[in-house]
Amino acid sequence: MSDSLLFHKTYSHANSKEWVVFVHGAGGSSSIWFKQIRAYKEHFNVLLLDLRGHGKSNNMLKEMISNPYSFKEVTTDIVKLLNHLRIQKAHFVGISLGTIIIRNLAELAPSRVKTMVLGGAITRFNTRSQILVRIGDLCKSFVPYMWLYSLFAYIIMPQRNQRESRHLFVREAKKLCQQEFKRWFKLAAEVNPLMRYFKERELPIPTLYLMGAEDYMFIKPVREMVAVHQNSYLTEFENCGHVCNVERPDDFNEHSIAFIKKFAA
Repeated sequence: MSDSLLFHKTYSHANSKEWVVFVHGAGGSSSIWFKQIRAYKEHFNVLLLDLRGHGKSNNMLKEMISNPYSFKEVTTDIVKLLNHLRIQKAHFVGISLGTIIIRNLAELAPSRVKTMVLGGAITRFNTRSQILVRIGDLCKSFVPYMWLYSLFAYIIMPQRNQRESRHLFVREAKKLCQQEFKRWFKLAAEVNPLMRYFKERELPIPTLYLMGAEDYMFIKPVREMVAVHQNSYLTEFENCGHVCNVERPDDFNEHSIAFIKKFAA
């Protein structure tokens, strides 16, 4: 595999022509979809990928040194992979920061996106999360990044029933190096301006938001966005936090697969 391509894995379906692409969040990897793969590959062709610097895509050194990190660069990595695999159009499923990357891909290459399923979606950083990002920015040069990441994981996913999600994300984050963490952390500054633009400009792409009702940092802005967007739908899971694909996998799979099938060719 070329060093300039993201690490990826595909599962082919004997009868379906539909592709579903999974996009993980910052600090994660394609392994966070382990509770989705079996259900999805029964219905669709599946593409799993590791974003630059994450999981097994840490071999993209030339790309990472020569290109600054921005949502555009990270999104373009996915478009390159789609071109390489000759996938013209796909359904995209994302979690957390991966939802912003999918929404950005729909902006940059709308003809490639059939539907978007955005789990634990980040549509705006509220005051609390902005303060969190600012503190992290001030501390990132001298505080070990795993301390910061563990603290963030606890603040975003504080409930007892979110322990599995917390541990999973912290375990995945250990695979990032400190430099990589800093690069991705800088992207946080781009979130609010980008999402303000996305809120004002709705795309004619069917979009399903799957949110935990206890995802208290991000649920309110999602409700506000869905209220003003015609092509957006929201399903909330009770007793569930930020990483709803891990906390409520059966519900996540059932709702998202039904949604994709509804809009499949």
